[in-house]
Amino acid sequence: MNRRNFLSTSAATTAALSFGAPYVHAESKAKKYRTALIGSGWWGTNILIEAIKAEKSKVVALCDVDMSQAEVCADEISALTDDEPKLYSDYREMLEKEDVEIVIIATPDHWHALNTIDSLKAGAHVFLEKPTGHTVKESRAIVKATEQADGIVQVGLHRRIGPHHVSGMEFLKSGQVGDIGLVRMFVHGGGGKESSTPNSQPPKDLDWEMYCGPAPLRPFNRKIHPGGFRHFLDYANGTLGDWGVHWLDQVLWWTDEKAPKRIYSTGGRPVRGEAVNNESGQTSDAPDHQSAVYEFETFTATWEHHRFGGKGAEPHPYGCYFYGTNGVFHMGWRDGWTFYPSKGGQKPVHQAPKFDNEKDGHNVPPLWQDFLDCIETGRTPVASAEIGHLATNLSLLGMLSFKLGRSIDWDGEKEIIPGDDEANALLRREYRGEWKYPEV
Repeated sequence: MNRRNFLSTSAATTAALSFGAPYVHAESKAKKYRTALIGSGWWGTNILIEAIKAEKSKVVALCDVDMSQAEVCADEISALTDDEPKLYSDYREMLEKEDVEIVIIATPDHWHALNTIDSLKAGAHVFLEKPTGHTVKESRAIVKATEQADGIVQVGLHRRIGPHHVSGMEFLKSGQVGDIGLVRMFVHGGGGKESSTPNSQPPKDLDWEMYCGPAPLRPFNRKIHPGGFRHFLDYANGTLGDWGVHWLDQVLWWTDEKAPKRIYSTGGRPVRGEAVNNESGQTSDAPDHQSAVYEFETFTATWEHHRFGGKGAEPHPYGCYFYGTNGVFHMGWRDGWTFYPSKGGQKPVHQAPKFDNEKDGHNVPPLWQDFLDCIETGRTPVASAEIGHLATNLSLLGMLSFKLGRSIDWDGEKEIIPGDDEANALLRREYRGEWKYPEV
């Protein structure tokens, strides 16, 4: 048995155990959209599997700058469907040669804008992983491109549709928490000092030049790929730009305000150590802890994370606390939501978590179904490009303040930092080589 057959057989067995035997190779008379995936790592593959499970996708292409990842993805897909997708290392070639109706984008953050805009121009609908951009103006360019195209864009904010998030938001908006003046968002974890990892030659199946694309060309380092890019600021925006987008979006879902008027963020790397990036080796360079304050008109929201110390005395390791006059409401992840009344003698109100995929603790299936419904009806997705953009903006503005080392004012309507040329310059960045910053 060769490697591909072995992996296909193994994946088929796993899929049968996970989803039930009738799912494998299931046939459907419904229309099937010609679907492609850009970024075929574990998470992109996970989304594609859910698309296959929904029985409305014919997988025609897989694209990844790392062909070994594309081949593993192809092996998994072959165990679930008779589709025979073509493999590409350059998404532009894929869009040119394939008549694609849906594109799933699960690439590193610095690729999201170009991938999405070019897919929309090619006439495709897009399921885009968050965040919607590496810089504010990239993210806004995606929104403009969506408005100018016929395609639907759904952003991967699956907490917008998860059952306990929906019921928790209904509870919050019912007024039972009272007048809310403060929201505290947080993600805490473990870790310690980070040693430099030696640079090396890229694997033979990886096009490292294309991986870096419009971003700075660093030496290849296995800390970056696969999977570690989120903590390298050339390619992403650290924990705030990753986890933070989900919780910042929960705040925006609750409030009628679309943007804060002032932001301040601070943090650093006192535990992980000074960032290293030289010819011999690298460490990550995102902060190992960070705090941010977002001043809205009617409330204050704060963000904090630390990648050391574990959850400590916190009863919850992640989520949002909404502090109201009647008590404190916690919106969580695997711990559901809980309301702690301020009046003595009253018992907490709790809603257990519920996931469509308990293994990874996410709710991609209903978000994908919403995406399909929007394609067929033309209505706005629950996690539209605009919704994804506003949540992404908060994370990016927090990082912008962190990089500047000072607070910034924000005009959410004009999306500028009034009277601050230094800060406004960081709303975009120069692209490398042949790549052109999106102007839509």
